Amino acid sequence: MEFLRPHKTVPVTPWTGKGKWDLSISRVSILFIGLFIFGIGDAFVIQGNIGNGPWSVLAQGVSRHLHIAMGWSTLGISTLVLLAWIPLREKPGFGTISNIIIIAIAIQIGVTYIPLQENFAVGLIFALVGIGMVGVASTLYITCGLGPGPRDGLMTGLHFKTRIRVGRVRLAIESTVFALGWLLGGTVGLGTLLFAGLIGQSVAVALGVVSRITSK
Repeated sequence: MEFLRPHKTVPVTPWTGKGKWDLSISRVSILFIGLFIFGIGDAFVIQGNIGNGPWSVLAQGVSRHLHIAMGWSTLGISTLVLLAWIPLREKPGFGTISNIIIIAIAIQIGVTYIPLQENFAVGLIFALVGIGMVGVASTLYITCGLGPGPRDGLMTGLHFKTRIRVGRVRLAIESTVFALGWLLGGTVGLGTLLFAGLIGQSVAVALGVVSRITSK
């Protein structure tokens, strides 16, 4: 159990870069793997069919109204969020751009090939597996140090601009996204609550595991 103890900070790993554009083959490979796993994990939650994470609720709602694929919807939303960085004077990194493209592709692959569940118990397993995958994936790409994803950059940008606490800013963003997605017809349910309640712990546990493995 000690091995799975959550970590309070983002550890420095052998693959952590010194800047948003400090690229190497190993660092970029870990980044791409992490982002791809993130998208597949998100797809598991979506295909579990018991409720999506807030941003996927919005992406699904948009995709249904515009009659476009989930991947395109996710890509479009991420791009719009990135444009919101401009007045906040946030600067993207290699990881930011990669985040937009690779996660959208991985989500589309996932929802195409992972079967949509009608059985609640199996859907619950899918959701939990997806949340675990997103936690591991987040740790991999965050520790690369190549720039935050569009949503994280929006959060920190608003925090610095308004001086409102990060937690409150994140809550306001997630609540707005969730409400809009729900109004557009995105799937909301137990999976949504599980994602909101467990994703932070999932990331913290994965950060702890990576920290202990790389410190040996």
